[in-house]
Amino acid sequence: MATEGYRAIAKYILVSPSKVRPVANAVRRLPYTQAVAILDNLPQKGAGLIKKVLKSAAANALVANNQLDEDMLYVKELRIDEGPRLRRIWHRARGRADMLHKRMSHITAVVDEIGRTGE
Repeated sequence: MATEGYRAIAKYILVSPSKVRPVANAVRRLPYTQAVAILDNLPQKGAGLIKKVLKSAAANALVANNQLDEDMLYVKELRIDEGPRLRRIWHRARGRADMLHKRMSHITAVVDEIGRTGE
C-alpha cells in the first residue's frame, strides 16, 4: 500500500486488468511529464484511463502544495487491481448458454515529489 504521496483512484472501470497492466508497467516510476507524454502516444484504451487518473493525482498534489510544479512530480505507485465481474449469458447453439465475464479494474495512482525523503 502507498504510504505517502498524492493519490487518485478510479474504480469500476470496464476494462480487463490484464490489458491495462502492460501499459502501467511502461510508465511506472517515471517522471510525471514523461509518463503523460508516453501515455499520449500509446494506442491502448488503458493508456487514456491511466492518464486521466495520473492527471487527477497530480492535480491533488498541486492543490495540496502550491510550491510544487508538474516537473517536480514522479509516478510513485501505479496499481491495477481487479474489480467485480459482470456475468452475462452468452447464447450458444442448441439452446445452450455460456457465461460471459466482463472484467472491471480499479486504478490507483500515487505521485510524489522527486527527491523527497522517506522512500
